[in-house]
Amino acid sequence: MRARNLGLASCHTCGLLQRLPVGGHGHCPRCGSSVHLRKPNSITTTWALLLTAMIAYLPANLYPVMSVVSFGKRQSDTIISGVIYLFVHGDWPLALIVFVASVLVPLLKMLALLYLLLTVQSRSPLRKQQRTRLYRIVELVGRWSMVDIFVVALLAALVNVGTIATIEPGTGAIAFTAVVILTMFAAASFDPRLIWDHNGEA
Repeated sequence: MRARNLGLASCHTCGLLQRLPVGGHGHCPRCGSSVHLRKPNSITTTWALLLTAMIAYLPANLYPVMSVVSFGKRQSDTIISGVIYLFVHGDWPLALIVFVASVLVPLLKMLALLYLLLTVQSRSPLRKQQRTRLYRIVELVGRWSMVDIFVVALLAALVNVGTIATIEPGTGAIAFTAVVILTMFAAASFDPRLIWDHNGEA
């Protein structure tokens, strides 16, 4: 017997376990937050956010994330060109970090969310514990994905000495920020309890 069958749900804010009225929606008596047996429109909201993030992922990698203007000359770099520059100049550990954090992690997050959505919609009874752990990893990693944007923002604020050198955020940085925020919202809108709702029944 599952908590859902008994009309029980825990508050997303304070964790209080409570019995919900008929309809599966209510408010927490402890903190006043809305409580649901399952997040409303979880699947459709997650799909919309994930597909938008996938679309933004292309310009995030194709357009420059940063432009350096030094002595009147402008040099623009995409994420990949920045990785290549670091690797060629011997900074391969930093190049590896940038590649993993800026290219690989966002891609793996989107693929993981895609996998979770497809398995939930197909009512797959397989590997539920592993899928739940996968969701927790996606949720945990998401909060660290803004590091690159913070670096660009700090450089733009600090390295600005008039005509000598100026760093400006590029279009790719805006798209990359959109990817990070959209995947974070997609992970937040996905309800991992849906993984456990079906045991292969039609």
